[in-house]
Amino acid sequence: MSALRLDPKKKYVWRGCGVPEEAFSFCGRDVVIQESFGGGGEAAIIWPAAIIMGRYLEANKDSVVDRNVIELGAGTGLTGIVASLLGAKVTLTDTKEALESTSINVGRNTKKVRHAPKVQQLRWGADLHMYPESDHYDYILGADIIYIEDTFPDLLRTLRHLCDRDTVILLASKIRYPRDERFYSMLRQEYDVRVVKEDREEEVKIYKATLPRRDVAAMPC
Repeated sequence: MSALRLDPKKKYVWRGCGVPEEAFSFCGRDVVIQESFGGGGEAAIIWPAAIIMGRYLEANKDSVVDRNVIELGAGTGLTGIVASLLGAKVTLTDTKEALESTSINVGRNTKKVRHAPKVQQLRWGADLHMYPESDHYDYILGADIIYIEDTFPDLLRTLRHLCDRDTVILLASKIRYPRDERFYSMLRQEYDVRVVKEDREEEVKIYKATLPRRDVAAMPC
């Protein structure tokens, strides 16, 4: 069991096949998320940043209703599911290997939502042709996706492709290593970046990034 690297602080529910699940309450609904310690690897685990991002969205729910939202590195799908429950038009993306876990959780938790969410493949920097520049996203979300330095250029390229002057990027991160700070230094070269939420207990910050010289109301601090 130790090989699964279970978090001793979490309360897991175990299904018959030995797959752990976690239950949350968002938007007045029970949200049950299945975690996977198999092919999805790191992407199939719920990290605190995803929960904190979900709570932030819930606290600012009026900002996402009927808005176009895309989540990068969705993993278990928790953040995108919350956005969908709040009434957003959500596209959850990840690599092909992670999407099985994402699809299972989205399917079981987004019944009777305002807009049916989509689950799609997006390899940063490689699948951008699948996302026309004419598509507008009001929000780009990412929860704990800043940890592999080799992916930073492709992630920045992907953000650049998906973002326009009216797009708000929200990234929830736990800064673990100097390389994580280097990513945000790189991001600041093109975007106005500030911290809009900090959870001191989990050491997670939510960063808001926008292209300079935009004058569009978005989520408050």
